[in-house]
Formats: sequence, structure tokens, C-alpha cells
Amino acid sequence: MLSSTLFSQNRWLTWAILFHLIMIPVTVVGVLIDPRVLTGAQIWIKPLKFALSGAIYCITFAWLLSYVVKRNLWINWAASITGIALTVETVLISMQAYRGVRSHFNNTTPFDMTVFGLMGLFIVFVSIANLVLALYLIRQKMTDRVFAWSLRLGVLAAFAGMMIGPLMTTPNADQMAAMEAGTWDGYSGAHSVGVADDAATGLPFVNWSTVSGDYRPAHFIGLHGIQLIPLLGWVLTRKRWQERNSEGQRITVVIAGGLAYIGLTGVLTWQAMRAQSIIAPDSITLAALATLAVGFGLVTLLAIGKETAPQRASIAQ
Repeated sequence: MLSSTLFSQNRWLTWAILFHLIMIPVTVVGVLIDPRVLTGAQIWIKPLKFALSGAIYCITFAWLLSYVVKRNLWINWAASITGIALTVETVLISMQAYRGVRSHFNNTTPFDMTVFGLMGLFIVFVSIANLVLALYLIRQKMTDRVFAWSLRLGVLAAFAGMMIGPLMTTPNADQMAAMEAGTWDGYSGAHSVGVADDAATGLPFVNWSTVSGDYRPAHFIGLHGIQLIPLLGWVLTRKRWQERNSEGQRITVVIAGGLAYIGLTGVLTWQAMRAQSIIAPDSITLAALATLAVGFGLVTLLAIGKETAPQRASIAQ
């Protein structure tokens, strides 16, 4: 029943979900039996992370697709391209892990350069498809306006997270200097900022740098806005909140929460650009984070701090 429902949404997206779900145990086996390490992490950790994220993103996209009432060629193409592109991405990452070489930023050989280029191209397709979905959700009228705003802002937050990708692929200062000196090793771009090599000490599993800036936390937070902001919208559509607060009040909270979430992605990106580790924020970063939290808290208190008697009465009737 579930598979038939998914296939009714989009065939290519459904195949991508199934592929990524299969790849999760396959890459787990790789983690368990392959002792190789690459850039400071077990070599199959990266394919495992992309299998997990690919499955979650495709499932989320299929779920969001169910809210698009008037579908046409463009939205169907967006769904198909998302499924195909993420499948290709995971295949290429797994292939490079099997070969024992880096998948990202790798221009050491013509073949590796082609693989990295294809990965970048397909992620651009995913970003465009995400934006198409956002535009459809923005244009479409929905019965539950509170939840509708959470869906729109969630997709836009994910798009903001995707836009961090080009920052990672830009050659850093050390690489630019090596290119000019003729000593370049063939790697262009990095996750980390302020160190010469991504293999610096990182957090368990995610491998986010603990000694320098790292774009991956902001990228991760932004992408998962597509799930977390709709979760806020869902909470605010529960009966308890409907009885206490008007639709307008709850929409205000959703919009404030969505903007604060996107703001968090921006602060984490800014932190990384200043070569500051995610686990060692300075006073400026903490002040920015506090501003976001206090701002969202104040808007929430002002919007839903008081019960609205007319709303309560209308629901009781």
C-alpha cells in the first residue's frame, strides 16, 4: 500500500527512496568490514551519510508533493530530477569510496575531475527542483494556512542550506597559493576553513571540524529545515493551540520560527567563514545566536501570550 502510494506520487522519486534504503545496510557493512580511513574518517561513513540523507530527503519531497494539488510537467520533472540526481550522487560517492579516493573536491585525475563535476551538476539540479517545489507551495492556496506557511518556509530553508555548497567548492587560500606556485595537489575546495586539510580533528560520525571553521553544520541545519519547520507548523495546528490562539497568531509564530531557523543557518555559515569551530563559538557568535533566540521568543510571547476569547468561542461552537 505504501509503495503504491509513493509510486503514485512519482516513479523516479520512489525508486530513489528504495535505492537509498537498500544502500543504508550496504554502507553499514562497508563501515564494519573495511578498515580504510580517508580524510580522518572511516571510508564508508560518507556513503552511509549520503544514503541516510538521500532517503530522508526523497521521502520528504514525496510527502511535500502530496500537498501540490495542481501538478503539471514542471513539478513532475522537479520530482523526477530530484530522485535521479540524488541516486547518481550516492552512486558516485560510493564508487569513489570503493576506489579509495575522495569524491568531493577531487581534481587529481581527469576521471576524478569528471566525477566531481557531475556531482556538482546534479546537486545544482536538486537545488533547482527544490526551488520549483517552493514556488508551487507559495502560489498554492491551502486550507490550513498555518501549516502551509511552515511547508513553504521549510523548503526555502533547505534551499538556503543547499546554497552553502558553492562556498565549499571555492579554492581556499592555501590551494590558490599552491596553484600559483605550481605545487597544487589537485584538490579544489574544502569543508573546513582555516586549516590546510579536511582531515583535521572532527566530531564523531559527522566529522565536523573541532579545530577550525566548517561549512557542514550550516549545510546540515539548513537542509533539515524542510522537516523541522513543518514540525513546528504541525504542532501549532493541534487542537490545544487552535483553541487558545487565532490563525493569525499562529501564522506569526510559524513565520518567526522559519525566519529564525534560516537566520541560524546564516549565523553558522558566518561562524565557519571566520574559521571558528562549531564547538568553540566566540562572544560575537553567541550574541548572534542569542539575538535569534530572544527575537523568536519575544515574537512568540507577543503573538500567543494571551488567549483570544473570540477564537475560543468559535471553536467551542
